Amino acid sequence: MTNNEGQNTLPPKTCEIDRLVTMEDDVNKVLEGKKTATRRNGRYADVGEIMELNGKKFVVDNVYSQSLGELTDEDARREGFETVEEYKQSILSYHPGIPWLPQMRVWVHEFSPANE
Repeated sequence: MTNNEGQNTLPPKTCEIDRLVTMEDDVNKVLEGKKTATRRNGRYADVGEIMELNGKKFVVDNVYSQSLGELTDEDARREGFETVEEYKQSILSYHPGIPWLPQMRVWVHEFSPANE
């Protein structure tokens, strides 16, 4: 079960959950079960919140901060990529000119299909 006690220590959301996964490729990866996490520069969801994509619902299981330098290939696979380098190149192609700094922190949002 989710422990919401720690939730009080999270800063306020900076965006709404409907903006969490928006790119068509990413939406398709979620729907195919190939993507179970997404990283953003802000907090887009609370634990337990429901995200809906093409009529299918997904529940946010965990939200936490991580530095880019902590990323592993396993993290990249949860994002729908094989390696950190592949994930990095994808992000840099979406955001030309953005630096990829190991100390840069992002918010990780992990989710799974919601039981309906």
